[in-house]
Amino acid sequence: MLTDIQSELTKQITRFRQEKIEPTLAEDDQNEKFRMEIYRELGNLGTTGIPIKEEYGGAGLFYADLCVALTELAKSSVSYAVTISVSSMVQGIIQEFGNPQQCQKFLPELTSGQEIGAFALTESGSGSDAASLKMTAKKVKGGYNLNGSKMFITSAGIAKTYVVMARTGEAGAKGISAFIVPAGAAGFRIGKKEKKMGWKVSPTCELVFENCFVPAENLLREEGMGFKIAVSALDKGRITIGAIAVGVGQRALDESVKYSLERSQFGQSIFDFQGLQFMMADMATEIAASNLLVERAAYNYDHGIKNQMLASMAKLKATDTAMKVSTDAVQIFGGVGYTCEYPVERLMRDAKVLQIVEGTNQIQKVIIARQLKKQY
Repeated sequence: MLTDIQSELTKQITRFRQEKIEPTLAEDDQNEKFRMEIYRELGNLGTTGIPIKEEYGGAGLFYADLCVALTELAKSSVSYAVTISVSSMVQGIIQEFGNPQQCQKFLPELTSGQEIGAFALTESGSGSDAASLKMTAKKVKGGYNLNGSKMFITSAGIAKTYVVMARTGEAGAKGISAFIVPAGAAGFRIGKKEKKMGWKVSPTCELVFENCFVPAENLLREEGMGFKIAVSALDKGRITIGAIAVGVGQRALDESVKYSLERSQFGQSIFDFQGLQFMMADMATEIAASNLLVERAAYNYDHGIKNQMLASMAKLKATDTAMKVSTDAVQIFGGVGYTCEYPVERLMRDAKVLQIVEGTNQIQKVIIARQLKKQY
């Protein structure tokens, strides 16, 4: 049951995505075009700073509200939904671990949707094993010099504010620190842009740091806190990725039911064939189960109940479901489902990476198993 605020958010985003995003979606996907004006209009709707305090320009609402918004937006565009998700994660990091000066300096532009935040943890040699990252931050007079590179960074090139993890000390998690790095800083540049299967509207690029000076006031909290900050952020990010996956699955189901009622073979609509009915019944059940997990994980976070296992379960279940449901949707459409004439092929491409980002689903199973071991 949606709250009044969530119902209003859903109505606004439904109208917006149908009127503003859908008309150019296929063209933008083909041309890999991100429209900053669309993102800023989403900011005007109040969707780009939902869980952040009002004093920093946010809406002062809950992660559950953000999840509802992302689910609805993802029915049209995973790319814009994930841009909001990651930027919201960056905002959450700065609000939780930043000091008042950092919050006042960096948050308002992000919460308003005028600018975008990006999260930089992954490197070529440290993906799932994030604690082994190699990028360094050497202390110098007045701050730090950053050297190294990051890979697969969502919103790289269009983001203005980057939260970057770099090594200031010993090997392992305890030697990692977190820094706020603005776009355009000397020694910081955008590297190779990835050619991707999906999420084509959302740019994914390499970041390169060559003696990039970051002032000491841009260090988050203190040296050695970086890995803790990253893990905390990923726990929340997994919930929002789960919410996006629910939106993908729901749109795939909506399209499947609609098409199967209109398409006739052997003298009847293909919906009336029991084999397809069973497929769609399974699709609907798995989406509902995924949504309940996401809702519960968001509720726990909003109420201060730490449950890393539930966040991982929500991400694992919802993203696996999105992949399965979107694949089944293509099958229901048959040959035309494999063409760009209908949206299900894009949904299928966009769903795949949801199983990989914010920790692969295999990593989610490791986390769940570790928590089970602690319980028993």
